[in-house]
Amino acid sequence: MPRMDLNLLTALDALLSERSVTGAARRLGISVSAMSRTLTRLRVATGDRLLLQAGRSLVLTPYGEQLSQRVPTLAREAAATLGRAEHQFDIATLARRFTLRAGEGFVDLLGMALLERVQRAAPGVQLRFAPKPDWNAQPLRDGAIDLEVGTARASAPEVRTRVLFRDRYIGICRRGHPLLRKRGVSKENWAEYPHVMVTRTGVAENPFDAALESSSLVRKLPVVVPSYLSAMQLVHRSDLLAVIPHSCVGNTFVPDYAQAIGVEVLALPLELPDFNVCAIWHPRLDHDPAQRWFRAEVLALCQAAYPHSVL
Repeated sequence: MPRMDLNLLTALDALLSERSVTGAARRLGISVSAMSRTLTRLRVATGDRLLLQAGRSLVLTPYGEQLSQRVPTLAREAAATLGRAEHQFDIATLARRFTLRAGEGFVDLLGMALLERVQRAAPGVQLRFAPKPDWNAQPLRDGAIDLEVGTARASAPEVRTRVLFRDRYIGICRRGHPLLRKRGVSKENWAEYPHVMVTRTGVAENPFDAALESSSLVRKLPVVVPSYLSAMQLVHRSDLLAVIPHSCVGNTFVPDYAQAIGVEVLALPLELPDFNVCAIWHPRLDHDPAQRWFRAEVLALCQAAYPHSVL
């Protein structure tokens, strides 16, 4: 099999052993569609169909039968070789790019702290912060994204998640806003003023509106923006109000972020549930030593940034 990607060897072993695309996908912890694409690549690499449909099952071609006798040994030898390489992993000499997909708030509030933390241990590492237009697990599956930071409720079924910290919703207004002069802000007071809605999809992404509707109140929403940082900028320049995560107003690395923008925190007149902010990755990266190190760095950073919000 000339020029065959060594990473395909494990997949070939699973396919020949399971004689099922679904079974091989389950064994390796990837999607059936991803395994189907891998089988296509293997067929191109070997010049043979390898497995053929026979009724409701798959059977090996003659060449597939030959490979089934040799590939398990090759796969074990490759695993043993790579296992020894893992123990020789040296973070100080690592030269690698890690791609992290997160919202603007994470990049603005934690991006520099993460870069400094990573480069102290691994000066050859490059960080790439990818935009987050909407939730889509495909870049994680394809390897375009190494790690996602977001809410677990948006994750795909096969991905791994690890809670970084707990967050909650708060209200914000500009410095000097009329509501700041009130001793207590009611739901009616909140509904009286126009609001910025934050959503990347055009659909409200927090439970505030549903809670208001239970009191027969509806927010005035003259403007919709794609990020919480954009909402903070608009609030700073107007009488608009916004509902944002508490993590966006600052942390131990940037304690005066909200004050620098010119916004004040308002207690919400409604009780909203807290939510988890998670690291999200594909299981194929579970045992990569560099990826494990990077995930640990992100976790440690978030725990240092929000020490009172760690589970």
